[in-house]
Amino acid sequence: MGDGEFSYTYSGTSKVAAPWTPSLLSIKERVESECGEQFNSCLLNLYHDGSEGMGWHSDDEKTLDENPVIASVSFGAERIFKLKHRKSGEVVSVLLQNGSLLVMKGATQHHWVHTMPKTKKITTPRINLTFRKFVGNC
Repeated sequence: MGDGEFSYTYSGTSKVAAPWTPSLLSIKERVESECGEQFNSCLLNLYHDGSEGMGWHSDDEKTLDENPVIASVSFGAERIFKLKHRKSGEVVSVLLQNGSLLVMKGATQHHWVHTMPKTKKITTPRINLTFRKFVGNC
């Protein structure tokens, strides 16, 4: 969802932003207040259970600022989120609880990659809202 009908491509799939719903706009405003940042889009991801996850990656698309702020809100099943430093290999694990807000900013996307590993232990769904600000022509 977003402020305009721009398209965004990730993981080989292109999506066109739909207009904000009143509920999502309310969540966006609260996230902006907590972060002190403005966002113009949100990716909504549904993970049906632990058999679905996300591989190691960084959010470094050309349509984002050089040092993008990514705000991630979790609803539903608790999941482990991992960050790995590109040079040292240090791994940091964070438990994303229902209702939690994780913010990545500064040079995070330059120095770290992140993942949400698959797990057989999780049998319930999780919804992830990832707020970001696209710049230029998306």
